[in-house]
Amino acid sequence: MKFAKYHGLGNDYLVINQQDLSFKLTSEKIKLICHRNFGIGSDGILLGSFDDGLFSVRIFNPDGSEAEKSGNGLRIFSRYLWDRGLVGDKSFSIQTLGGLVNALVLDRGHTIQVEMGKVSFWGEYITVVGIGREVINEEIEISDKIFNFCAATIGNPHCVINLDEVDEISPQIAQKYGYKIENHPLFPNRTNVQFMKVINRNCIHIEIWERGAGYTLASGSSSCAAASVAYKLGFCDSNITVSMAGGLMNIQVSPDFSILMTGEVTKVAEGIMFWE
Repeated sequence: MKFAKYHGLGNDYLVINQQDLSFKLTSEKIKLICHRNFGIGSDGILLGSFDDGLFSVRIFNPDGSEAEKSGNGLRIFSRYLWDRGLVGDKSFSIQTLGGLVNALVLDRGHTIQVEMGKVSFWGEYITVVGIGREVINEEIEISDKIFNFCAATIGNPHCVINLDEVDEISPQIAQKYGYKIENHPLFPNRTNVQFMKVINRNCIHIEIWERGAGYTLASGSSSCAAASVAYKLGFCDSNITVSMAGGLMNIQVSPDFSILMTGEVTKVAEGIMFWE
């Protein structure tokens, strides 16, 4: 099986052409391929197909589950298409389980801009248990702590927790509470989790626990969700730099909560995985 490996701010994916795949990509095989000791190692797999300029991608988490959308995954897949000469300097579309997105390759492939669609805060779209409502400033109790959170979707579910002045933001807080929030009964389809600290009107910092992947250095869809919440709550203006452990992402939030995401992509390797 041929593969290419890329990372977006430390969030790494393997890209596989559907035509190069001679076996069924089962949950167990995904876990093995993504394993950093027994496989190639990655935060997920992007299974792409492209015929006559029609591009689509399926996104798999390292636990074998399938994600609806991934901002870093979409930027990486866009760079892969550019590297193969399938796209140029004009905008193109990619179909995902979470909807159709438009992408644009800049800076000779090193920077990718993606129109991620509209963010919604409505519980029935996310999915969040309870009556139909925008899930804004609600409480969730985890172990020894009660957090204030907002829920959002941009094709995949997010739980954004705004930390107050006395809370320290660090990888440890995501690692301590992330799994329990991901699997909380409030979220029947599980959820991605962002712990957010507002720096100023144009900058936030987030620590990320990704559904099906765990603690993650960077995430495009997490950046979109957190920036949208910061804008929704009036903490930030519409042009927001999202700081993460892996680096910086730019998110522009329109008044209707349409999102334009811009960030870097790095090519790591190409190779062949053997049948063993």
